[in-house]
Amino acid sequence: MRLNKFIAHTGYTSRRKADELIFAGEVKVNNQIVTEPYLQVDPKRDKVSIKGKLLSYSEENIYLILNKPIEVITSAKDEKGRKCVLDLLPEHLKKQRPFPVGRLDYFSEGLLLLTTDGKLCYRLTHPKYKIPKTYVVKVRGENIAEKIKIMQKGMTLKEGEKVLPAQVKVLKTANTHWEIELTITQGLNRQIRRMCRDLDLTVLKLVRIQLGPLHLGNLARGKFKHLTTPEKKLLLQAVGLI
Repeated sequence: MRLNKFIAHTGYTSRRKADELIFAGEVKVNNQIVTEPYLQVDPKRDKVSIKGKLLSYSEENIYLILNKPIEVITSAKDEKGRKCVLDLLPEHLKKQRPFPVGRLDYFSEGLLLLTTDGKLCYRLTHPKYKIPKTYVVKVRGENIAEKIKIMQKGMTLKEGEKVLPAQVKVLKTANTHWEIELTITQGLNRQIRRMCRDLDLTVLKLVRIQLGPLHLGNLARGKFKHLTTPEKKLLLQAVGLI
């Protein structure tokens, strides 16, 4: 592993900042100053320190479920200074640089998986694996029952993208306001909002409650939890990693 990548992986700083520290002679490998960012190091054998502090390296990936609130960006940072999902984590977890799997838009909420496992992220977001995602959606509009039938048959968005049939379960009805449970296996950008837009339905609330075998449960809004061993096993099995 390259030295700058090793430093970034420990959470000490970013890879770019690691390069600066290395060029400045602040980094030692096995008590020897090193000024080459691309030097290969063995995480299991080599001892890397910065300004006298020994860095600890873990090959264990982290897996977190976050209940994302609305008005939070699904990103590590935002150029406009808005709150991001990593801002909801304690510092020791932020330093491990987990990344969100997929996206929930600014006004959507619910289950968001954060991990350092790149292979898992790739498979969960690749169309080939068709991982189901379930949402509770509150909508307003006319002839909602007929529009649900269109969702269930599949549709084409006005941008030309074809949407596969969705599973829809009606939870509550009240004239022009309905609450439905919607399960999709695609990951098109803002897919549910665009489906509703093309059916003249206004989305009042959109909450993801399930991703593959993972359930949001009673996790409080803005809070996170580590996956249990059984949850992690089920998730890895779902994408063929075990």
